[in-house]
Amino acid sequence: MQPLAGLRIVVTRAAHQAEELAEPLRERGAEVILLPTIGIAPPEDAAPLTAAIANIDGYDWIVFTSVNGVRALGRQSCRARVATVGAATRDFAQRYGWTVAITPETYVAEALVEALGKEELRDKRILIPSAAVTRDVAREELTRQGAVVDVVVAYRNVIPSETGERANAVFRVPFPDWITFASSSAVENLQGLVPLEALQHCKIASIGPVTSKTVRECGLRVEAEAGEHTIVGLVAALTHAVAPRTA
Repeated sequence: MQPLAGLRIVVTRAAHQAEELAEPLRERGAEVILLPTIGIAPPEDAAPLTAAIANIDGYDWIVFTSVNGVRALGRQSCRARVATVGAATRDFAQRYGWTVAITPETYVAEALVEALGKEELRDKRILIPSAAVTRDVAREELTRQGAVVDVVVAYRNVIPSETGERANAVFRVPFPDWITFASSSAVENLQGLVPLEALQHCKIASIGPVTSKTVRECGLRVEAEAGEHTIVGLVAALTHAVAPRTA
């Protein structure tokens, strides 16, 4: 049985990550439209990241909030303990040789802060390699608990040069049935490229509450939200949302 048969679904993940979502959608019968609204670029100023890597042994904790942060830091040998947001980031970090001490069950920054809060953080030095524009929840809360937190720009989320023209070709009659979003950046980037009225013709599936909040702030509705904030959870939520159609 192919529960997504006949549906045209847009995948907005970065090109190097898109197939992780596209493949299971195709397996369920969907026609997948690849539209990468995010590209990963190095920081405009690499000096802070270079300095952090050079002084890596000065940190007690390293917090990875995405696989892109892991990729930017690379393979390092250091004394720091590692915490990650989400199983995908944990698994990727482990493949890079990091030993991960903490990954909360809920894949959002607030849960990670809560998990780290069980440790003694006063005067501990924490490194967070992150995107150029990112939520500041972790820094604020960990600092409040007495930690010394360095948030270092490890990469930038950019819009691929060809995406604007491609987006306008995708969002016209006949409109896609669904758009999938795995990050707030993907939502914001697409909303800046395509008229809101065009996006309102499509249903939206989101990877979790943070991304869903961004969708709503852009004036759109969320029809499916992953209970488990992973790609597997996103596919499951979308499949469940169309279940009455296929019942």
